[in-house]
Amino acid sequence: MTLVEKRIREQARYMLDPLELQALNVLPMPVLVVGDEHGILYANMAAEDFFQSSVALLKRQSLDDLIPFGSPVLALVEEVNRRGASVSEYRLDLSSPRLGVERIVDVFASPLPGQHDAVVLMLQERTIAEKMDRQLTHRGAARSITALGAMLAHEIKNPLSGIRGAAQLLEGSISDADRMLTQLICDETDRIVKLVERVELFGDERPSERDAVNVHDVLDHVKRLAQSGFARHIRFSEIYDPSLPPVAGNRDQLVQVLLNLVKNAAEAVGEQAIDGEITLSTAYRPGIRMQVPGSQDRIALPLEIVVRDNGPGVPPDLLQHLFDPFVTTKAQGSGLGLALVAKVIGDHGGIVECESVPRRTSFRILLPLHQRQGQAT
Repeated sequence: MTLVEKRIREQARYMLDPLELQALNVLPMPVLVVGDEHGILYANMAAEDFFQSSVALLKRQSLDDLIPFGSPVLALVEEVNRRGASVSEYRLDLSSPRLGVERIVDVFASPLPGQHDAVVLMLQERTIAEKMDRQLTHRGAARSITALGAMLAHEIKNPLSGIRGAAQLLEGSISDADRMLTQLICDETDRIVKLVERVELFGDERPSERDAVNVHDVLDHVKRLAQSGFARHIRFSEIYDPSLPPVAGNRDQLVQVLLNLVKNAAEAVGEQAIDGEITLSTAYRPGIRMQVPGSQDRIALPLEIVVRDNGPGVPPDLLQHLFDPFVTTKAQGSGLGLALVAKVIGDHGGIVECESVPRRTSFRILLPLHQRQGQAT
């Protein structure tokens, strides 16, 4: 009997009730049923997403094929089979090139009732909670320069205008060679003013108008802008959920955020790449909730927008600080673009996070639904 035939027979022997399958499929955590020789007997929809494989493909593999070599998860399965009781392990690292970086999970393993050597594994990805914690840090970092922005606007922009005016007056009474120096003064003061104006955006705490926004309209608009300019050399792919409901947001600010992310993706791919690609995707991800700062209220963040590129990736030492002000991978960058993205998304009640390995960098935004007046969250 071949290994495939053995797996098929084993899967038939452990066939779950359709109602049980339906219940497992709605769980937001990945669930696997592992049988003899660690063969995959069942995987729910969340497991498909976690392992980036369909159920049909997962059932043709073993647990050993899915997780890093020597992972403690394998010993956990053996311990459940030996003891016949549930076992849990926390903060196990499943990181691999296949799964991407930072796949830290809590694993809950239990024997399948009434079945011999069948173990149910439920994975709870700790990075979701930790990402939410980091969002508070990103928001605090962005707002920490609010006072700095207001001070810069007053204390720097006014003297710069005087310096620029004096340089222009000098142009009429100096030689052509020296006129190059006055032009340099004007150019550099203009550059500093632009930088100060970008910092000044952090000081704008006025509430913006919010309405129901179709994220696909926003993404299409951003794509047209990109293809007519900085990303004309890059192929775009779209994976949209057409049933996605509106997001509660400010359309202009969301355009600004997504245009910034697409521009970063295009610059990461580079103009010389012959296979450069940016993927824009949307999805509905139930089960993620976040507590509103200063309140006991918790809001759902089911709307997912992802901007993915196949560039070289973000250096690991910068990944945790990517949304902090003045952190950048660009030689000429100011390091304020992603900090502003974090602030705007935070002001919308959402979170933004980056996952990066070579040729697969994803910026993921999670946002709340638009709530009609009188509708519960």
